[in-house]
Amino acid sequence: MPFPVSDHCDGTRFHNPANPADASPPQSARSLLPILRWRLGGTRSPWPDRVIDPPPMGNPLDSPPDGMIGLTFIGHASFLLRMGGLTILTDPIFSERCSPVSWAGPKRARAPGRRLDELPPIDLVLVSHNHYDHLDLPSLRAIVARDRPAFVTPLGNRRLLLETGAAPITELDWWQSHRIGDTTITATPARHFSARTPFDARMALWSGFMIEQPGARVLFAGDSGDGPHWSTIGDRLGTPDLALLPIGAYDPRTLMAAVHMNPEEAVGAHRSLGAHRSVGMHFGTFQLTDEAIDEPPMRLAAELARIGLAADAFTTLGAGDTCLIAPGSSSGTGGTGRRE
Repeated sequence: MPFPVSDHCDGTRFHNPANPADASPPQSARSLLPILRWRLGGTRSPWPDRVIDPPPMGNPLDSPPDGMIGLTFIGHASFLLRMGGLTILTDPIFSERCSPVSWAGPKRARAPGRRLDELPPIDLVLVSHNHYDHLDLPSLRAIVARDRPAFVTPLGNRRLLLETGAAPITELDWWQSHRIGDTTITATPARHFSARTPFDARMALWSGFMIEQPGARVLFAGDSGDGPHWSTIGDRLGTPDLALLPIGAYDPRTLMAAVHMNPEEAVGAHRSLGAHRSVGMHFGTFQLTDEAIDEPPMRLAAELARIGLAADAFTTLGAGDTCLIAPGSSSGTGGTGRRE
């Protein structure tokens, strides 16, 4: 089925719009040879087989007070969001591996911070793209069987979600919106790619999502490299009270810069968005790239100190931790000094 032709789609396949600041070739033009060399090169930092985290703080079953946002970090890009009476899961993965098979592929170094049976009933699932670490069919089947939530996802992902029994499913192009009561979900641009097999590259779209309610705005960024889209999102949709931004899976930069931000770029995205507060994700769970397991949060803290932003402007949560966020409140100088 053809898709609308746009600056990011030729009607059949999607692509990232040209970024003058990005000298690396677009994803569609890359040779597999450098990737194979990297995979076989043995340059990865050693990760522990398993990290045993301390007991998580907070209780995801506690409803946040009126006007507050409840946030629970499950791990990787999976968050539980509770806001305005709506309970949302982002890119949920509870499986031991992010892979098409259960016996091979990237394996967890951390257990999910919360099991599905420790979470409240889910109203809405946001799926940002079709990579195995973001669209995990076994996890989605379990959620559908338990809660029958609604799904929102970018164009081209409906077919996969139907395999889970999900309904209703709403597909969105970038900048399109969907309303659920007084909540508006808008698909936002991301600089990434999609594929489940060697034969379906870029045949489904990737995105983030802005979740807006009266008095509250949250951006779940999905997977993305750096680019001018951060400023555009802030300009078009408004300053997020909370931005959930990826900070991991970034080395080697020659291969990853176009599709994954490093912590320093994530701080730049936080500033470009004008976010009141940001929380990091996409690190410390699956070893997808070369950096050490604890490097992303350390570099994040160092970059905040280097440019003079308050340490609580952009933080990370421990696995399973739950926190409350007051919309409209800036952490230190976290909501000031937009990067242009």
